[in-house]
Amino acid sequence: EDIKTKSNEEIDKIISNCFTFDNFKTQQEHKIIVDEPFRADGLERILYKCPHCKSEGKTKGKGTILKCHNCEKTYLLDVYGYLKTPDKELEFSHIPDWYNWERAEVKKEIENGTYRLDEEVEIGMIVDYKALYMIGSGRLIHDENGFTLTSSDGKLHYTQPPTASYTLNADYFWYEIGDVISIGDKNALYYCFVKDGVSVAKARLATEEMFKLAKQK
Repeated sequence: EDIKTKSNEEIDKIISNCFTFDNFKTQQEHKIIVDEPFRADGLERILYKCPHCKSEGKTKGKGTILKCHNCEKTYLLDVYGYLKTPDKELEFSHIPDWYNWERAEVKKEIENGTYRLDEEVEIGMIVDYKALYMIGSGRLIHDENGFTLTSSDGKLHYTQPPTASYTLNADYFWYEIGDVISIGDKNALYYCFVKDGVSVAKARLATEEMFKLAKQK
């Protein structure tokens, strides 16, 4: 009945809402205790930008603590998934709110033309779904034109415009290899393994915001 009466945009919104979830909110509403002593390990992969000093790549999650090593601001992740801080100024107690703030910050960079990812990567390719073939090092650039991947030997040059996908396949510690950004098309998928400190979460946010802005034009 909905398909007959609603527009594509309205149906898309319904589907999107059905697939939207917040595990931290669920944990807090149901008072689920997560008391592992390593619950903040790797949290910097998501919360890569400090809301106190605005530096990026300086946060580090270890044990139950997330700390910015630029301004020394410290946050405790409690057993219910809330963030707390020993001082009076707490920017975010809910991790998704911090992440949404990072999204807004990325959008500002895109709109004012300052967003750019330019990093050395190790490149893996999937061409036959039998294996990931490591082909050496290269350079990955992400800016207003989308992605550009070039291998060090010059044999690979792949570009992907902002309108190619509404999101980005970015993963953390993928198969215990490392953080990865995956781009590609029907001919090949390129797995770009970044160095420590490079945020694949930011690249994903930028990809999503560029897609939205491109569709609005």
